Amino acid sequence: PVENDKKKIQAVIEELDVKKKTELERTWVKVNRDFGSMFSTLLPGTSAKLEPPEGLEAWEGLEVKVAFGNVWKESLSELSGGQRSLIALSLILSLLLFKPAPMYILDEVDAALDLSHTQNIGNMLKTHFSQSQFIVVSLKEGMFNNANVIFRTKFVDGVSNVTKTIGTGSSSKARIAIAEDEDRDNSLVPQKRPRNRSKAHDKENRLVK
Repeated sequence: PVENDKKKIQAVIEELDVKKKTELERTWVKVNRDFGSMFSTLLPGTSAKLEPPEGLEAWEGLEVKVAFGNVWKESLSELSGGQRSLIALSLILSLLLFKPAPMYILDEVDAALDLSHTQNIGNMLKTHFSQSQFIVVSLKEGMFNNANVIFRTKFVDGVSNVTKTIGTGSSSKARIAIAEDEDRDNSLVPQKRPRNRSKAHDKENRLVK
């Protein structure tokens, strides 16, 4: 009986190992494809991929490879700080895209990037995450070229002011819906009523006439 139980346990372990390797292989294929697509969108003229080191299988480990044109870099240390930031952002978002969430919050992910790269991030989000909503905090105008709604904040005389505008990335239907929401919000703001004039005030007006 003990030997039979041992064989059953070993069979289950082998079955789980096969499933694990299959799922890791499937995940690698999709994440690798999205990773390369995102990085080339953020940095045109480049390529990126995830591949196992020589002599290893994908489920044993992966490393990042980057090419500029047709020249593959030997190490990520050859990249600039901004380029490494784009690599990290592409990898994180490609992992998130494997099982997309309905909403993401990005807080100044473009802080170390120049304007052209910031604009490319907005393009990439719109292209690859069409079914997700993003709340993006940024100090750079280029990020908002594809935004549907923009909230701008500024500090004036010790008071924070917030203004809401419709972004250029909105479709015509989205613009109409946003405008209707704004009208609805404005209708909820209480209006100042004119004060009733007193009888003395009316009498004074009659005397003036």
